[in-house]
Amino acid sequence: MNKKIVAFVCTHNSCRSQMAEGWAKALGEDILEVYSGGTEEYPEVKPKAVEVMKEEGIDISHNKPSLVGDIPVKVDYLITMGCGVVCPFLPNQHEEDWGLDDPSGGPIEAFRITRDLIKEKVVDLIERIKSEEI
Repeated sequence: MNKKIVAFVCTHNSCRSQMAEGWAKALGEDILEVYSGGTEEYPEVKPKAVEVMKEEGIDISHNKPSLVGDIPVKVDYLITMGCGVVCPFLPNQHEEDWGLDDPSGGPIEAFRITRDLIKEKVVDLIERIKSEEI
């Protein structure tokens, strides 16, 4: 199976989409080529997002927020995080919104909850891709 290109998009690419990218790279490296991007510039990945991912053995501390325009022109799967972003048109074969609350500004436990929800969704996405359900 050729690797499928997946892009995770959020407003700032500083928290949820970064965690999704981290999980997808860790869990789907055999079948996925993974990107993330935001619709607005932001200076850094949120420190609490880095911390909670590190708790799971995934290091996103060197990641930098990027923009949707930095993602390859055509992706197989476009996943938005639930931030109500309107993406610039990014050609894709499948698009879905995960409807996740943004933990930014909240306690570390909110980041852990979001991290765990994202992991579940990434695992489900990988299973659906492998079984060719999407």
